Amino acid sequence: MEQQNNAQHFLDLIQKSRKGKFKIYIGMSAGVGKTFRMLQETHMLLKKGIDIKIGFIETHNRKETQELLEGLPIIPRRSIFYKGKQLEEMDVQAIINLRPEVVIVDELAHTNVEGSKNEKRWQDVLEILESGINVISAVNIQHIESLNQDVKQITNIEVKERIPDNVLRLADEVVNIDLTSDELINRLKEGKIYTTDKIQTALNHFFKSDQILQLRELALKEVASQVVRKVENEVPKNIALRQEKLLACISSNDKTAKIVIRKVARLASHYNSDWYVLYVETPRETPDKIALDKQRHLINNFKLATELGAEVIKIEDSKITNGILKIVQQKQITTVCIGKPHLNLFKVILSTSIFRRLLNNLSSSNVDLVILS
Repeated sequence: MEQQNNAQHFLDLIQKSRKGKFKIYIGMSAGVGKTFRMLQETHMLLKKGIDIKIGFIETHNRKETQELLEGLPIIPRRSIFYKGKQLEEMDVQAIINLRPEVVIVDELAHTNVEGSKNEKRWQDVLEILESGINVISAVNIQHIESLNQDVKQITNIEVKERIPDNVLRLADEVVNIDLTSDELINRLKEGKIYTTDKIQTALNHFFKSDQILQLRELALKEVASQVVRKVENEVPKNIALRQEKLLACISSNDKTAKIVIRKVARLASHYNSDWYVLYVETPRETPDKIALDKQRHLINNFKLATELGAEVIKIEDSKITNGILKIVQQKQITTVCIGKPHLNLFKVILSTSIFRRLLNNLSSSNVDLVILS
């Protein structure tokens, strides 16, 4: 048995070593220079004799970026006929067949045309990495799944194309392309981001100084947490601080559950920790008693949690506290996260025996309790 385990461990190491390395350029918005930087790196690697090819690039007809594309080896795109139109997508299979050492793949959050092998480009990238090819890609901060609501609050725009946080966590290197809001707005006014007819609309909407500042903060925090994660991964476990394990407790309340899931996803990303989403089904919410819309919302929230990298746990218990404490012990949870109770919190703590019991049990077990607003 021990020999089998050793052999499997060695096989896992081999498989891991075969995977390509993954580098992501991240920025606060369009126009900061992610694609430009990727093309600069392509020229530099070519000069060093690296077999690097362009799998997909989107220049948005920006003059400086377009000029950098000249002379670079480009893998032709795949043509797809969809709804009476001839459209082009990245040719994943051609990339895998050609096997370059490095491939450039822009617009990581892009949704592929219906009929493509994968629904999303980030799925294409994972497939390329699995085949042993190194990938350099780029994405804007507003496309990160768990930041979706934060971005909507800042910009009043809901970004439809998103990537799971887990994809970012798979990256071996994350590089922030940073500009001040003044520099970015000047680039816009000079016509370096959009054509003249779109400049004023952009200034009135996405490219406001206060919004750029907030998006810039999100981008800087994200890259900082990636750096922390990398450092933590390189510290031997026996001398590292306790490994955080987070438990997000959700109910059938759709809105609160989404908030809890997204916020705990951010915490897990920051601490580079395992996390779980727990739903305790009480006798009042068995499948034959719970409303159909609540069932649907629950399933959607389980799916969201899985996409964000959580392990979803659903258990049956007549007492929610018992269910939570059981999983805390079973999974060795360090932090329990719950949504803010509907009632005044002070009254709840004083009057609810369930809440008091949860607090007492967790504090005696040295488990933190986080209440998310």
